[in-house]
Amino acid sequence: MFWDKISGIYDLYQIVNKKVNDKAAYLCAQQIESKDIVLECACGTGIMTKFIAPCCKKLVATDFSKKMLKQAKKKLKNQNNVLFRFADITDLKFRDNSFDKVVAANVIHLLDDPRKAMSELKRVVKPGGKIILPTYVAKASKMSYFLIKVFNAMGANFKEEFDEESYKIFLTDMGITATYHTARGTISCCVAVIDV
Repeated sequence: MFWDKISGIYDLYQIVNKKVNDKAAYLCAQQIESKDIVLECACGTGIMTKFIAPCCKKLVATDFSKKMLKQAKKKLKNQNNVLFRFADITDLKFRDNSFDKVVAANVIHLLDDPRKAMSELKRVVKPGGKIILPTYVAKASKMSYFLIKVFNAMGANFKEEFDEESYKIFLTDMGITATYHTARGTISCCVAVIDV
């Protein structure tokens, strides 16, 4: 699997886009309250996790790559409110209404069936909760174009490439109403916040 293969070097990308990733993670963390039980899907190496975990009561960080999870566990070893689990975002093994907030960062554009993933996220979040979807929106950026070509050549298989407008249309076409906050920079990231 591509994500297992690059797990050891994935954080090098953080160097290229650190300002944007940190700002997007901060925007996500602002949506989290200290009493919240949070699910993070596609946590990767924990780039967002390290911002979210200190803000909530409990965080269940999941990923479909066991090697990415291993990297995240190392990074968050001193954060005692985080549980790490292997999980498929399109088939979550959690009960209905289990979480106050759900974060799924930079994954929706990689999925064969984003509608199924959204259905699962809605199912596991409590009424009155929030789904938070940060997604890269730099379709026209030269750096983004280069990285996507490299990742696809290695096996990432991006299904969608967004700019801000096409990301909003993509979610609207799935019947999703959201508010948006964008972290701008090398490869910008648009954070969609969906009230459930």
